[in-house]
Amino acid sequence: MAEEYWTAVRTMRLRVADFLGSLSPAEWDAPSLCPGWRVRDVAGHLALVPTITAWDMIAVAPRALFNPHRINTALATREGSADPADILAKIRRHAGVRRTAKGLDTRNNLFDVIVHSQDMARPLGRDLPVPAGYSRDGLQRVWEMGWPFRAKRRLAGVRLTATDTDWAVGDGPEVAGSALALLLLLTGRTAAAVDALEGSGVAALRG
Repeated sequence: MAEEYWTAVRTMRLRVADFLGSLSPAEWDAPSLCPGWRVRDVAGHLALVPTITAWDMIAVAPRALFNPHRINTALATREGSADPADILAKIRRHAGVRRTAKGLDTRNNLFDVIVHSQDMARPLGRDLPVPAGYSRDGLQRVWEMGWPFRAKRRLAGVRLTATDTDWAVGDGPEVAGSALALLLLLTGRTAAAVDALEGSGVAALRG
């Protein structure tokens, strides 16, 4: 994978660590955009991604009924229950790690940290900027990957256009906005994205 990709992953992980370091105890325990996850659970997930093993997932699979979402949630809440200082230290220590568990895909690491950064920041009314080029890479990956977001199927019939980088896909009424707003849309965060989008296709998203 290109060196630029891993530089982006490391940069975003360190930005997330800086953001988390600015939070109060109450903010760590606040709800995130991920249903059922606190900010600390999202942070725990991001801390685990570079070091998770297949055995970690297998160990919780039976009580998670072998459901991928439940497995992810079980691991996130477990990691998120650690002391914030330990979560922060783990994110920083492994920011440059270029691996993840077998069965997962390192091509997802960049959009994962970008989207989860917003899952934490936006409910707190915080701004956590993301370079448009990073979000563009995330858009392309999510658009092509299918499960679990199935963005190509969900958003069939509209033209998606990034206004801050060279990315556009689809046919139909236009939905335009920043690459970050579109990335949130593609990953199912419609309510968080829609007010930052414009064009004749946006009304259908609100429905």
